[in-house]
Amino acid sequence: MPLISIVVPCYNEQESIPIFYQRVQEILNKYDGHRERYQWEYWFINDGSTDETLQWMQYLNAADPERVHYVSFSRNFGKEAALLAGLKQAEGDYTAVMDVDLQDPPELLPTMIETLATTDNDVVATQRTDRKGEPWLRSKLSQAFYHVINQISQVKIVPGARDYRLMRRRVVQAIVGLPEVNRFSKGIFSWVGYKTTYLTFEHHDRVAGKTHWSIRQLMDYSLDGIMNYSEVPLAMASWLGGLSFVAALFSCLWIVIRALLFGNSTAGWPSLITIMLMLGGLQLLCLGVLGKYISKIYLETKHRPLYLIKEKQ
Repeated sequence: MPLISIVVPCYNEQESIPIFYQRVQEILNKYDGHRERYQWEYWFINDGSTDETLQWMQYLNAADPERVHYVSFSRNFGKEAALLAGLKQAEGDYTAVMDVDLQDPPELLPTMIETLATTDNDVVATQRTDRKGEPWLRSKLSQAFYHVINQISQVKIVPGARDYRLMRRRVVQAIVGLPEVNRFSKGIFSWVGYKTTYLTFEHHDRVAGKTHWSIRQLMDYSLDGIMNYSEVPLAMASWLGGLSFVAALFSCLWIVIRALLFGNSTAGWPSLITIMLMLGGLQLLCLGVLGKYISKIYLETKHRPLYLIKEKQ
């Protein structure tokens, strides 16, 4: 029977894990019924949690060792590392990636399975159609991110696309085979290609606990995504430098003309200081953009592993 792997990254999700497991089990058991067309396995990834997340994984593994497995990191390495670890462990013909907080509705799983089984699609992805319940600022920043990255990058990301998806084995192998350290899953899913269809759903609140993503973390993550899949920030720095140089030439020309016509070459020093500060700020901005790209090169050349496994079952 075909095997379906479910990869679930977790960080401090002790309240969500039992609810998630029970809900998914009910849906899968109802879907499979007496036909038993598929086998299932879970891969929970403990991303350095400080609560009882690992204990819940161990409990579920002890209760169902054939289907429930887990990997526990030595510390917190981030969701991208947890996602990669889960995909490396998954051996299913189909592999699903899901959030444990049930913001990714497991009720879509049967439809996703049937779509892959009856069509030539390689991926069934999901797209959230609204952001009800989210803070206004967070929603607007998210919309701005999708607009910007789709304007400046060759890799297009569907607005509202989630990591929640079901993939054939060859797609998972392609994703795992990418050696880069600076990973941005939404960009990677789009970059590898393969025929993808989308299912839409409305926003679901977390079933338990609180989000671990702050506005600052989301902005840093968005900037990483933009820089991973676009060289436009570097080009913008060059254009800013060129425009500043042209503006400085016109400014010098105006100073000379004014001195010749009015003989007042010393007046206007406040505006001169302002221009110097503006140019200095532009230089620092360009250096910051360049430094960000250099830091990514530095991280890639270290060849450090993205995560360290402390325990695995």
